[in-house]
Amino acid sequence: MDAALAPSIPTATLPTPQSGHVPPVLVLAHYQILRRNGAVAPFEPPKIAVALMKAFLAIHGTQGAASASVRETVEELTSGVVRALTRSRPGGGTFHIEDVQDQVELGLMRSGHHEVARAYVLYRERRAQERAQQQQALMPQAPQIHVLEQGQRVLLDLLRLRERIAAACSGLGDAVQAEPIVAETLRNLYDGVPVEEVDKAAILAARTLIEQDPGYTHATARLLLHTIAREVLGRDVAAGAMGEAYLQYFPQCIAQGVENELLDPALLQFDLPRLAAALRAERDQQFDYLGLQTLYDRYFLHVKKRRIELPQAFFMRVAMGLALRESDRNARAIEFYEVLSAFDFMSSTPTLFNSGTRRSQLSSCYLTTVPDHLEGIYDAIKENALLSKFAGGLGNDWTPVRALGAHIKGTNGESQGVVPFLKVVNDTAVAVNQGGKRKGAVCAYLETWHLDIEEFLELRKNTGDDRRRTHDMNTANWIPDLFMQRVMDKGEWTLFSPSDVPELHDLYGQDFARAYTACEARADRGEITLYKRVPAVDLWRKMLSMLFETGHPWITFKDPCNIRSPQQHVGVVHSSNLCTEITLNTSAEETAVCNLGSINLLRHLKDGQIDHAKLQRTVTTAMRMLDNVIDINYYAVPKARDANLRHRPVGLGLMGFQDSLYELRIPYASEAAVAFADTSMEAICYYAYWASSELAQERGQYSSYTGSLWQRGILPPDTLELLRQARGGYVEVDRSEQLDWQALRAKIARDGMRNSNCVAIAPTATISNIVGVDASIEPSFGNLSVKSNLSGEFTVVNHYLVQDLKRLNLWDEVMVMDLKHFKGSLQPIDRVPTELKALYATAFEVEPRWLVEAASRRQKWIDQAQSLNIYMAGASGKKLDETYKLAWVRGLKTTYYLRTQSATHVEMSTVNKRQLNAVAQHTPAPDVAATDVKFCALDDPGCEACQ
Repeated sequence: MDAALAPSIPTATLPTPQSGHVPPVLVLAHYQILRRNGAVAPFEPPKIAVALMKAFLAIHGTQGAASASVRETVEELTSGVVRALTRSRPGGGTFHIEDVQDQVELGLMRSGHHEVARAYVLYRERRAQERAQQQQALMPQAPQIHVLEQGQRVLLDLLRLRERIAAACSGLGDAVQAEPIVAETLRNLYDGVPVEEVDKAAILAARTLIEQDPGYTHATARLLLHTIAREVLGRDVAAGAMGEAYLQYFPQCIAQGVENELLDPALLQFDLPRLAAALRAERDQQFDYLGLQTLYDRYFLHVKKRRIELPQAFFMRVAMGLALRESDRNARAIEFYEVLSAFDFMSSTPTLFNSGTRRSQLSSCYLTTVPDHLEGIYDAIKENALLSKFAGGLGNDWTPVRALGAHIKGTNGESQGVVPFLKVVNDTAVAVNQGGKRKGAVCAYLETWHLDIEEFLELRKNTGDDRRRTHDMNTANWIPDLFMQRVMDKGEWTLFSPSDVPELHDLYGQDFARAYTACEARADRGEITLYKRVPAVDLWRKMLSMLFETGHPWITFKDPCNIRSPQQHVGVVHSSNLCTEITLNTSAEETAVCNLGSINLLRHLKDGQIDHAKLQRTVTTAMRMLDNVIDINYYAVPKARDANLRHRPVGLGLMGFQDSLYELRIPYASEAAVAFADTSMEAICYYAYWASSELAQERGQYSSYTGSLWQRGILPPDTLELLRQARGGYVEVDRSEQLDWQALRAKIARDGMRNSNCVAIAPTATISNIVGVDASIEPSFGNLSVKSNLSGEFTVVNHYLVQDLKRLNLWDEVMVMDLKHFKGSLQPIDRVPTELKALYATAFEVEPRWLVEAASRRQKWIDQAQSLNIYMAGASGKKLDETYKLAWVRGLKTTYYLRTQSATHVEMSTVNKRQLNAVAQHTPAPDVAATDVKFCALDDPGCEACQ
């Protein structure tokens, strides 16, 4: 086996493994090995044992390798390699020789033989370089390869293939070379291969090199773009000719979409040649591989599975859909296209999916309140199904529904409580997915005083009665301030059925505290018989322990959401949404709706600071786009339409916060990062509120404006004082400001507001992939990682880090190996300078208090909330308690997932088939962070939340 290590040791001197110990796996005759020269040979496990023995021999010498323990180790490793290989092809098949070598390498790593693994890796790389040199020398004598094209067998044009790959690598730096891609592509071809497979082979060859240099992700994307253009246009088009191709193709694309009943016929009323001339073909070159593959797989329109959209046509189609009702629709479409295609702003996934289509459901989030009667409960479940069908994420307020054991007057029986209905909600979300494009997703909210709260906390447990478990939906606690004060004071807490105390549902702040203590007095007098009294601290601990154990229910705070709501004059915020960033009123008559989109903060930096002029322009355009969604949107439920048109809320967010810190050379765990979170969010909010007021001057105020906090001159940063007064303290937030908020107050007093709510920070799990930045306000999860979503698995390398390591001459094969071994972390790698370790610290290396402090500074400006994940290494009850109490005291409205290392799915990167894992001279800590992360809202294949 040519994977053996380099030493020239006669095979006769090798201790031979006992053949009887080769594992009895299936029928090995059904398996074969594909060698590098294309020859196929029988699969022979004893050759694996010989290769392993040579590896040990090279490190430990003849005497050491001859020991019985080494023999046993080799036999165990051989068995493991064979099991892994055959498990991947249970019915038989062919393994490439390097697939076998990868499994050998992985087996050595997992068994702790780090020195042997390192030597094996370095030898393989040396042999690969030698083979590449030999192949280059022999290339003129390489066998001819024929391809099948349109049913004809023709000779593969190697020169044309090389030119295409070279063009894809052009301008990406000296480290991104065409030859390795060409060599790997040819290695995977065979005589008679379909021409489409040649393109795929080139893409796969390029993607294996991404971990060596992040520039290869753009080369891979450009090769993918070539295949997309061939699919859409029916011919090969060079990158330099795409501008002309767009001119001819774009009007045909819109006509084809209308003809196949995919697009709204109103799009034909645009000046299509003018819009085609506005397309910027060069912007196709800015995609990375993950972004373009995601668009291709999930966003581009298709007819019978054949795509009809190219990237710039896609962005223009979305822009046209949002400009349909503009007076100068062509100019506005071009304006909207510019911010989308430049990656300055990106609309949320439902908008990207459906804008310009015949049924344009563009909104992201829907919030409902479930009434306490059977008809209303099943109407709410039906609403969930209808809204989910058209790609909406759902938040349900279940607090009004009576508790287990409560009296049912109509039947003189006892209620089964909330939990059985939540099981139905769970199964409905599974059954009705979002247009067949992603799973349905819903979050149920329950207030802390509800008598079913303790069972609600256990809904996501994997033990207990499965009929009272909801494994596929999300849950969240809706916590009043009075409960937190009781926790702080170590007081008692009383649980009620809402059928006995219905008034509590619509009260908050001091009004809630007075009513709640009155209910407790009624219970003490025997006027309420169905209740339970528990120590508040015990219930709080159970909340945190369930959050740690199951990731649910999330911690969200009722009173800040209401006391700081601009719309408290016309209703109550009873819950948040699927991702905890939306805080809008709901009732039996109103289903709240929110339309989302996010600013790419990285694109708004200039000379080491925020480019305020550009940011204001982008925010102004984005707010207009979001406001247009409200009028264009398809509403599956009348209550949603009525509420949205009455209040006109939108949610402008951001992404690329971590990328901006890299650009500014600011570590996430620092006061400077907290200050940047403050000033950047102040600017976004200021310009968003100003833009909404400008829209009110042009289009009119939203209908429930009178009596709102806006109308009373109380802006979001002013409401922190209202919260402090309501709590009697317990609010510790920096109140400084940089911009002229008095001028904004005067502007709103004069012109009013177009939108009841303007800002909300969503997770941006998918749209951040499209534009190639870190999601939302998240810290980086790993400097070398594998992202998994519905489009597959993608190697992602921190290009900022690579630039710094190149500058220090530290970026090499060993660094790649070490990053993979340490799951993307720099901390254990001694040769990396301390300042780089701080700057490129990953999520679990940032203390959670820094996440909370930065979020607190943002929250003071935001009229809604933010999706804030809490990352916690070495989680303990004390640390959880301190972190979530800090979140409450710092005035946060909501928190999202708790991410702990011990609960995180991990998987080593296996994208580079030549090298799996390298070993450094360090021992990793247990439960290290992951390179392959799969969970809700952060690239889980099953749930990508609102964005």
